[in-house]
Amino acid sequence: MKVALWGNTSKPLFWELLPTVAAWMEGKGQELYLTTHIHKRLKDKDKSRYNYSIIQKADDFTDVDFVLAMGGDGTILSAARGVEHRGTPIFGVHLGGLGFLAEGTIENIYTRLEAIITGDYSTFPRIVVEATIEADGGITVTALNDLVIDAGEGFRLMKCSLFSEGNLITSYSADGLIIATPTGSTAYNLAAGGPIVAPWLSLFTITPICPHTLSSRPIVLPTDSDLTITFPEDAPGARLTVDGQLEYPVPAGVKVLVRKADYEVNMITFEDRNYFQTLRTKMGWGQHNGGGS
Repeated sequence: MKVALWGNTSKPLFWELLPTVAAWMEGKGQELYLTTHIHKRLKDKDKSRYNYSIIQKADDFTDVDFVLAMGGDGTILSAARGVEHRGTPIFGVHLGGLGFLAEGTIENIYTRLEAIITGDYSTFPRIVVEATIEADGGITVTALNDLVIDAGEGFRLMKCSLFSEGNLITSYSADGLIIATPTGSTAYNLAAGGPIVAPWLSLFTITPICPHTLSSRPIVLPTDSDLTITFPEDAPGARLTVDGQLEYPVPAGVKVLVRKADYEVNMITFEDRNYFQTLRTKMGWGQHNGGGS
């Protein structure tokens, strides 16, 4: 198989594991591909030490069988943007922290890789949310987890209105607005009081951040309707943040269109993995501290 390695190069543990991973791949007769980001950060002696090819451009991901994303959830999210519409499956291995999206750990990475090589795995498609900032030329971005719209730098209250297919749903006065996919429902959305949505459902969760009213609550909407977010005429502009990693200015007087992207991200999973068990073990869902059974 051809395996593309995507990693969090800021983690020392990634560099500690790289020689072992590369040697394991070569020993198993697998073809290793490194992103240019990793290749450029390799020491010269290591460039000749490892047997690998280079992912020169995004379309090269179509030539590999899967992407091995080593890091945290943020690494998997960035890998999903790198693969984008190309459909290449992603296998996430978390190197510390929560690692909710990862299907592998440092302890079982080679067992999982062996299972993938022998075909003992499945892929789970995850929906992606797409937003278009209707400025000159239009800017379109996609997120696996969530989009966050807020007032930008400072502590200004943001006012906006949410429409579905041209029909007003409600208006908000809040610190911001989270538009989460089911994958992202356990991230910022959950911390802001939004609901957990099972990842096999095709839904968006819209959750206001610190709304300045007692009646403003999260709402769950189907993804087959396009959403529009507008701002008051006197609003100075806003900011759109993609998966907590990329930021884009929303100029004054500009609308933001939100819809389900035309593609899904394929995540590698295994038969012994269970979503609700992951919720219990990693998020502490349903656990009670003391006081009765």
